[in-house]
Amino acid sequence: MKKITGAMILMAVMANAEEPKVAVISTMFGDMVVEFFPDVAPMHVESFTALANEKYFDGTTFHRVIPGFVIQGGDPNSKDTDRSNDGTGGRAGKYFGLGKKDDPNTWLIPQEFNERPHNRGALSMARTNDPNSASSQFFICVDNVNQLDNKYTVFGQVIEGMEVADMIVSSERDPRDNPIDRIEMQIRILPSDTSKTE
Repeated sequence: MKKITGAMILMAVMANAEEPKVAVISTMFGDMVVEFFPDVAPMHVESFTALANEKYFDGTTFHRVIPGFVIQGGDPNSKDTDRSNDGTGGRAGKYFGLGKKDDPNTWLIPQEFNERPHNRGALSMARTNDPNSASSQFFICVDNVNQLDNKYTVFGQVIEGMEVADMIVSSERDPRDNPIDRIEMQIRILPSDTSKTE
């Protein structure tokens, strides 16, 4: 996997070093660096960073890849070899008033639709038909897909490594848009102790 560069770390500490601004999504194809938008989607950023710091995403896969559209991942069900339930799991990183407070597996994130467009490289949160049903599953747009604007919550943007997303979306797929080969991820938040490669 590609090593984290000094430029990436510099970007991470710009503005407010106490508030995570950047994440590194590492895959077999290399790293994608994403910048967060806490100004327009604070709950989504908080949930995503909390889960990443728990290492919740580590070992999950990009289970859905659609050329000209998106790559989707973050489902804990994708950690095993049973692909029939991929795309059905996940939870929020903290309690936001949706679900049962004493059962973290039911936690969801309220919608935070905003003016950020679903352009190429946008980091957005997957959900069901209920607008207030986002959990841990996210997607990265590999093209401009503005039909999703104001229907899903954009909470970040890929600022380095879109060629990695292009390689992922070009992977051989089965009829359900699952990559034939497992494309696992690890996510680290910067700046923090997790900013160093292990």
